Amino acid sequence: MAQSLNKIMLIGYVGRDAEVKYTNTGMAVMRFSLATDQNQKDQNGNWQRTTTWHDIVCFDKLAENMKDYVKKGRRVYVEGRLAKRDYMDKQNIKRFVVEVYADNLILLDRPPAAEEPAAENDSQVSEPPAPEISSDSNPEEDLPF
Repeated sequence: MAQSLNKIMLIGYVGRDAEVKYTNTGMAVMRFSLATDQNQKDQNGNWQRTTTWHDIVCFDKLAENMKDYVKKGRRVYVEGRLAKRDYMDKQNIKRFVVEVYADNLILLDRPPAAEEPAAENDSQVSEPPAPEISSDSNPEEDLPF
């Protein structure tokens, strides 16, 4: 039995183009905002749409692979975990922010033709590369029959 679980899954629209920066060690860190909507009745019984904004953070290979595809208005699926981070603002006041650290990101729509890279498509981006097989190994030896 699991002692705890920190998992979040979101489907929404990118609110601003992804920004990519690199750490001192060269690791890519990509940040963007994601909007999710919910319909609910107000006090008068009228339906109202409310929008919740989420701060999404991707690291390393995921950030590198997706940086050219996460653009404002794109519909995406994000899977990851919630993380709380504290920091000191310019007035030396302690603040905190809750972010989604993404483990998986899937594009749910196709970009406009003008934005789509010539040699790649969405399915190639969201799938991991095929494993490499060295010339000195025989993959047929690993078969169970």
